[in-house]
Amino acid sequence: MRTIALPLLSTLLGLFQSRALLHLEILALRQQLAMVNQVPRKRLRFHWGQRLFWVWLYRLWPGCLQVLQVFKPDTLVRWHRKGFRLYWTWKSRCRMRGRPPIAPEVRELIRTMSRDNIGWGEVLIAPRSAWQNPYVERLIRSIRRECLDHVIVFNELHLKRLLRDYFSYYHTARTHLALDKQCPEPRSVELPGQGTVIAFPHVGGLHHEYRRAA
Repeated sequence: MRTIALPLLSTLLGLFQSRALLHLEILALRQQLAMVNQVPRKRLRFHWGQRLFWVWLYRLWPGCLQVLQVFKPDTLVRWHRKGFRLYWTWKSRCRMRGRPPIAPEVRELIRTMSRDNIGWGEVLIAPRSAWQNPYVERLIRSIRRECLDHVIVFNELHLKRLLRDYFSYYHTARTHLALDKQCPEPRSVELPGQGTVIAFPHVGGLHHEYRRAA
């Protein structure tokens, strides 16, 4: 029974499909004839409604390219591509693109923080020597890069004062990636409603800590 039903069903579907294609072909020919009769010029000019019809028909039945007589198939393909671009241009404008906008005061704060704090944006590297303690080497490099490379040390007392100020900044204000951008002595998150952002200098103004104050 199955061997009989499947070929019969396939034949019926083929008949319906052939009949639908025949109706589409007739529709395409009639539309072309109407377009020629409506425009008594040698050079046909198609308005947007006619172009939309042919783009729709091409999406439904790409075989319509075989029955075109009043214009070239390349013209229809060009209309289709143009409609596709216009659709996605409209669709992309209906929603917010990219990242959310940043408030002007936040952008200005970022620029100020970048200018006032040395070393911002530098790439951190791994320890250079496998036999050295990576944590000690990293700390020494931070002291040099963020402090000693930017000052002139006059004497031992001056050096101790600089290091004392830097260690205070290092533990209470400097962010650490290994601590999820927290300090060794954690600070609480300050919400925008707590006031404006104010800069507090550290290490003689080499670095700054930013807090909100009412």
